[in-house]
Amino acid sequence: MYNIDLQKEKKEIVKRYRALMRAWNANKGVQKNNQVRKAFIMASQAHFTMRRRTGEPYIYHPLEVARIVAGEIGLGETAIISALLHDVVEDNPDYTIEMIRQKFGDKVAYIVDGLTKIKDGYERLESTAQVESIKKMLLTLSDDVRVILIKLADRLHNMRTLDSMPASKQQNIAAETLYLYSPLAHRLGLYVIKSELEDLALKYNEPEIYRTISTKLQETEIERKSFIQKFIFPIKKAMASQGIDFEIDTRAKSVYSIYKKMQVKEIPFEEVYDLFAVRIIIESPLEQEKIDCWRVYTLITDNYNPKQNRLRDWISTPKANGYESLHTTVMSPTGQWVEVQIRTRRMHEIAERGYAAHWKYKQQIDKDKAQESGLDDWLAELRKILKSPDANTLNFLDDIKLTLFSDEVFVWTPKGHLKSLPSGSTVLDFAYLVHTELGNHCIGVKVNRNLVPLDHRLRSGDQVEIIASKKSIPKEEWLDYAITPRARYSIKEALKEQRKEQATEGRLQLEETFGKHDFILSKNSITRFSEYMGFASPADLFYNVFQNKIPVEEVEKFIHLEQNEIHSQTGTYNRKSRNESPDLPVKIKSRQGVTYDLEELDFGIATCCHPLPGDEIIAYTPDGTKWIVHRTNCPEAIELMARRANRIIHASWGNKHMNTFLGGIKISGFDRKSMISDIIRVISDDMHYNVRSFHIDTSGELFEAYLSLFIHDTVDINRTIEQIKQIEGISTATRMLKFLKT
Repeated sequence: MYNIDLQKEKKEIVKRYRALMRAWNANKGVQKNNQVRKAFIMASQAHFTMRRRTGEPYIYHPLEVARIVAGEIGLGETAIISALLHDVVEDNPDYTIEMIRQKFGDKVAYIVDGLTKIKDGYERLESTAQVESIKKMLLTLSDDVRVILIKLADRLHNMRTLDSMPASKQQNIAAETLYLYSPLAHRLGLYVIKSELEDLALKYNEPEIYRTISTKLQETEIERKSFIQKFIFPIKKAMASQGIDFEIDTRAKSVYSIYKKMQVKEIPFEEVYDLFAVRIIIESPLEQEKIDCWRVYTLITDNYNPKQNRLRDWISTPKANGYESLHTTVMSPTGQWVEVQIRTRRMHEIAERGYAAHWKYKQQIDKDKAQESGLDDWLAELRKILKSPDANTLNFLDDIKLTLFSDEVFVWTPKGHLKSLPSGSTVLDFAYLVHTELGNHCIGVKVNRNLVPLDHRLRSGDQVEIIASKKSIPKEEWLDYAITPRARYSIKEALKEQRKEQATEGRLQLEETFGKHDFILSKNSITRFSEYMGFASPADLFYNVFQNKIPVEEVEKFIHLEQNEIHSQTGTYNRKSRNESPDLPVKIKSRQGVTYDLEELDFGIATCCHPLPGDEIIAYTPDGTKWIVHRTNCPEAIELMARRANRIIHASWGNKHMNTFLGGIKISGFDRKSMISDIIRVISDDMHYNVRSFHIDTSGELFEAYLSLFIHDTVDINRTIEQIKQIEGISTATRMLKFLKT
């Protein structure tokens, strides 16, 4: 039971409502608030008796979501009202969409209806239901982006208040956030929200790592601030002398970004040098923006030497999500590289608030001059994916993941038009990007005037020319070449049309074959022959006839059976055994809130992350029998928790494990005589562990070694690492998650 102080709660509700209005006023300028107040009253009444898991009144949640929508995303009245009402219909049967339509109009009703239909994937047990949930969410995005922006605000507040959830549910929600919501926030340009979602996901997936990095950031904050003040002083002086209206702030690297960099580069926190970036925001009219940004760049490089390969011009070529900025990395007087970002106030608002700001500024530009941005192209691509015949399968998630996660390459057409594609795209993807018919009839491609195969991967700066012929048609192997959803969808559609034509021709061939035996095919006999041959449908049968895969002997056997009326008791023939077997989902009972001891399971260790006792783990079963154990922060585990929650359980190592497991350590330092024997001595003689493999590379006086050994748990590997660090000449020793192939 909770001790409830109703007067105190009433004051807190009013306080939060006023905070919402201040956030709206600061960003939009409130003209009137009658409708917002009505929505607040309706939400308060609908949720009057409801409480969150924390014991707080439920109305706190829609109020906070609305405040995020108004203050952190920058949306207006319609979105604020929708955010306040987003749970009303679902949580209280006395309220309907029609009631909301009558009080607040069609737009609010449409958005609330869209939000009501979206169910979080972690509440579903079946992976196909998770996919349908994501599909519904993105369908509403393609019609009104405010639906997904409010949903992101809803997810952000839920992540901020996740402490009250059981640990297993925290990890599931965090995994889904990393898999879908943070990339979606990134694609919509909401960098601040993306970073916070990632940090909060790390907090619940790897709490110890999160605490360690956060503590170290706090400990070095004073030192960083002092360094920044000294660094920006000459820049401020130069800009002031030129009469430039500017603001300078710093962007600290997120905890999650630091963690990912430590993982990728296999370095400790102390070796992550780009912990912050200096951001210069200038006031500039739209037509003068490029000139002014490059002018500031000149002032910076007059004071500091730039790193030649670290100039990023996203002003001339904005990112797909609308992000515009000029980035350079310069050398400070202390010998430390510092990233400097240069942007105008308009660019800054789009960078901070993404899609909402993008549309605000787009509407201000003369329509005749306005061009479709990368965000518009992305939404068009999204609609294409949603129309795909595979959109209700797990293939749909692969396509969505590509559009959310991928970096970009920029290539040129023969006439000098710039095109953007996901990193890893091939020339065939480019052909379909230009036009579907160009892709369908592609017979060859020239990249930088040289002929290349259709699976050639593009790089930024390439100039691409497509050679086409009406005689060319798509082939099955093209699906192995193309990676973009647009190209794959177009190829599948073309192949489907070809298959229909071939099936029509196959039917004529089959009728002719049966006719030679004086047998007329009826609709029923076609169905029975399909069953006899083991095909799911007559269309599959006709296609295989066209492919010459139906032996004449089988036709004769079937005719013989028909003529002698040899039927099974059900009136159908037993199907022939087929090599293919349907991929039926494994049904696993819900295990929400339950943690299983590994000793109860037949399990194996995942080679993608090599978990050890002491690590937070989940177990995944591909077939319902054997379980594969992953670390909870393993990228593959995060994807599995988001996509295949029905095949995941939360597990613990138990207290009886005396087995040894494979652990990996990466070591670097200065090479010297007896270095290898000293490392082996620590492991074998001091720690008494068995070495499985030892690989060492040297370059001049430096070396890197990769060691795998059999140990019991994380305590053992951490003790071993600390012992190795004590050896003379060792610079770093860190745990490896992926081992070298041996």
